[in-house]
Amino acid sequence: MGRRLSGFLFRHPRVRLGALLAAPLGWLVVVYLGSLFVLLLAAFWQTDEFTSEIVHTFTLDNFRTLFERDVYREVAWRTISMAALVTLADAVLAFPIAFYMARVASPRVRSLLVVAVVMPLWASYLVKAYAWRTMLATGGVLDWLLGPLGLSGPGYSMVGLWLVFTYLWLPFMILPLYVGLERIPESVFEASADLGARSFRTFSRIVLPLALPALVAGSIFTFSLTLGDYIAPGLITSEQFIGTVIYSIRGQALPLAAAYTFVPIAVMVVYLLLARRLGAFESL
Repeated sequence: MGRRLSGFLFRHPRVRLGALLAAPLGWLVVVYLGSLFVLLLAAFWQTDEFTSEIVHTFTLDNFRTLFERDVYREVAWRTISMAALVTLADAVLAFPIAFYMARVASPRVRSLLVVAVVMPLWASYLVKAYAWRTMLATGGVLDWLLGPLGLSGPGYSMVGLWLVFTYLWLPFMILPLYVGLERIPESVFEASADLGARSFRTFSRIVLPLALPALVAGSIFTFSLTLGDYIAPGLITSEQFIGTVIYSIRGQALPLAAAYTFVPIAVMVVYLLLARRLGAFESL
């Protein structure tokens, strides 16, 4: 029986591949999706006011609380705005870097640049976050650099957090853009030059539209990572974000925290649907 099964799998590679992927996919469904389902289900439960224990009774009070209290709407808007600003800043910084890597640099320099872009991802997230906390401190590196100009660093503020997020997620924008720009045929640039198009016109009419799916693909990472982060905001600023609110209330009001998780999930579902229409998934 075992020989027959092995022979069947050998003759049918797709079936063999499916058999190999069955275990990890089953683990993903049971552990990840199962735990996510239980978490979202908890959003419809309630917390006993006297014992603080979870009561498994269906209710929409948690969602009503989120809509009625201004603080939750303000936190959600602050988080989404920060994610959008970080994505915009990373796109502006990543485009010239990725274009130079894909279209200008020699193969050897290109390899070195790819390593340089990927290398920060090997470092610990906490190490990088605490390093930025040290640089943003009063009398830190940024104050020392800007002091001769009569300026001071942003300190522990929203601007400082924006700088931290922009640095942390920049490689996730550069790499998809680099791949997307590298796929553009050289003949397209030659045809544009033969037709007399200037550099700006070539960029706006040819390069940017062709690289847009890759740009949107990179924005998925920068936007979603900023949207769900709760460590950097706790280190850099006193302002509350969705992640920090969920983390702080999860012990006292788990159903309310679970209900608040629907906000970033809903935002990302809409974002992914728009990204799919723009062809971003083909660049991942």
